[in-house]
Amino acid sequence: MTFGPGQSLADAVSEATAILRDAGVPSPRVDAELLADHLLNVGLGRLRAMMLGDAPAPEDYEALVAERAGRTPLQHITGVAHFRYLELAVGPGVFIPRPETESVVQLAIDHVKDMQRPRIVDLGTGSGAIAGSIAHEVPGAEVHAVEFSPFAHSWAAKNLAPLGVNLVLGDLRDAFPELNGTVDVVVSNPPYIPAEAIPNEPEVALHDPPEALYGGGADGMELPTAAAASAARLLRPGGYFVMEHAEVQSGWIAAMLARTGSWTAITTHLDLNGKERATSAVLADQAIRNERMGQ
Repeated sequence: MTFGPGQSLADAVSEATAILRDAGVPSPRVDAELLADHLLNVGLGRLRAMMLGDAPAPEDYEALVAERAGRTPLQHITGVAHFRYLELAVGPGVFIPRPETESVVQLAIDHVKDMQRPRIVDLGTGSGAIAGSIAHEVPGAEVHAVEFSPFAHSWAAKNLAPLGVNLVLGDLRDAFPELNGTVDVVVSNPPYIPAEAIPNEPEVALHDPPEALYGGGADGMELPTAAAASAARLLRPGGYFVMEHAEVQSGWIAAMLARTGSWTAITTHLDLNGKERATSAVLADQAIRNERMGQ
């Protein structure tokens, strides 16, 4: 199947949809339209109206479709990832934000909605999706973010600079010591894939950076455990911690938080697909923590 010369936009998008479907792309029609719009820059509504007439297919469309059929992430081709109300600049070297993470952001936003100037820390920000969304949607929020990878940090810097987020290049294990005990919310989507697990999707396995996927150790829980420890260090008593994880890890993470004796109100949250996507907890005050630790 090849694109013909002088092909109409409607025929080209239909053909592209078939090519992407045959390649196993999960959303072939949507991706075909988004690739066409990337070249035409008219918006999907206008694009679909143009497809009802005899508008020609854009130049270079076939090349982009072939690239996507090779399972290069759509966001790497267009350079943009849409997340909540943001358009994020993304590309090689940074984790592409997922729609599932939007519900994690909502948990953090709901928690601070009545605070005057909440202080929020995002551990392992990647592209800046979480920190940027909170800064954008919570007026007056003081938002801090840390990212370990220099490549991802460069993308985050581009995305977060206009939003007033304090971004640092560093390790989530020891980030922001100057904020210890003063933070209202810590949110994190750390790497959590076990060492031996290989993602099924070629877009993830071949294009997302390994340091953004694998959480350390055979079970992938080194970095999630470290994120929880940093949250306990950063939060004020009564502060709120929420962390994304794989659905199969919810029980392990809840048990890990309970074992530390630092947390109350440990709660598992479902994403829009009904999967156990995040766990939240509230930092207990020091007296309770000491009592639990037998001090």
